Amino acid sequence: MHINRNQTSWRAHGYTLIEVLIVVVVLGIAAAVSAPAFKQTGVLQVQSALRTAVSDITELQSDALAMQQSRAIVFDIAKNSYTMCRVPGTSVDTTIDAIETRQIGGSLYGNAIIKNVNFNNSQTLIFDELGAPVASAGSNTPAADGSFEIIGSGQTYKITVQGYTGRVTVTKTAGD
Repeated sequence: MHINRNQTSWRAHGYTLIEVLIVVVVLGIAAAVSAPAFKQTGVLQVQSALRTAVSDITELQSDALAMQQSRAIVFDIAKNSYTMCRVPGTSVDTTIDAIETRQIGGSLYGNAIIKNVNFNNSQTLIFDELGAPVASAGSNTPAADGSFEIIGSGQTYKITVQGYTGRVTVTKTAGD
């Protein structure tokens, strides 16, 4: 069979104007729908800071019970961080007995800040060997309820640690 090359049909390779316009319109609609979601990332990052702090508190409380040794969290408002440490005696030393230091500020956590830390008029939360909050290192005196706040992206969360039970609760005190 012989095919004449001049008689073959001509095929254009490319997109028509209508196809390009349809794609542009669909992308525009997708961008308009998803753009408001990107404004919420700061809120999600602050909530991540909140969840991290609560998780660290409950983990340290469980660690105190598992190891049968006191543990403490020392908040440093100036550095916007806290240090989790062992408490082998009657004092808390963040340089020798530190387990881990967590930085809450910065872009990872939406520039959240720690404020209003109050655990028995100090910035240190101490758990005894049973995981219960106590008034001071080496003490058997139950602590009063203590709390601190995490603030960022127009929201404020108050984290409270109950004195006798060590139960951790979170309350949103400001923001949408």
